[in-house]
Amino acid sequence: MRHQRLRHVVAEDHHTRLRLLSERRDDLARERVRLLNRLHVLLRDLIPGGAALDLTADKAAALLRNTRPLTATDSCRRDLTRDLITDLRHLDRRLHTNQTQIRQVLTETRSTITDIRGVGHIIAAKTLGHVGDITRFPTADHFASYAGTSPLEASSGERRRHRLNPTGNRQLNTALHTIALVQARDPGPGRVYYQRKLNEGKTPAEARRALKRRLTNVLYRHLTKDQLKPATGTD
Repeated sequence: MRHQRLRHVVAEDHHTRLRLLSERRDDLARERVRLLNRLHVLLRDLIPGGAALDLTADKAAALLRNTRPLTATDSCRRDLTRDLITDLRHLDRRLHTNQTQIRQVLTETRSTITDIRGVGHIIAAKTLGHVGDITRFPTADHFASYAGTSPLEASSGERRRHRLNPTGNRQLNTALHTIALVQARDPGPGRVYYQRKLNEGKTPAEARRALKRRLTNVLYRHLTKDQLKPATGTD
């Protein structure tokens, strides 16, 4: 009994840490987008044509070295751009640290969900963090309801249709949507299933929703199986 309780506490600790790290990564990623957008605006006013879309701190610094401000306003833009490049480098280091922390906690969980095509360590962290204790869900249908992947009837006459389910945990739903996009695109069982749904007359959006529901079952099986394994403890 004590072993079961300890396993639950350790697993809960992993889930909480992954959720916190995942939420922090989302915050950092949004801030990075904001910085890049601001850099694009400044560089557009300093350089004819502005910067390419795949802008990085190093690329921005290289562009800045070749600028020769002609006015006091341009000098101000150059100085602000230099400050933003420094901020971006600092932010990139924080994102790298966050990624390292996520990988470490994922290793401790011994989770197998990264074996699923389309589940990298970022998606895995978001998934485990928002699912928490999988034993909360007695069946895959309960889990699908929580994830918002249970289809909602939207039929008209003899034509059976299902529409988007707006309920459930939206973070988990987004993670499953990303996995479904990857599997619908890449060769494998997921793409075969997606194509079969298209051949049945479903729209691409309906076929993706069907695939997402199927992947919810796959994810549930991995999580319930992993629950039986002892996770690595924390210090």
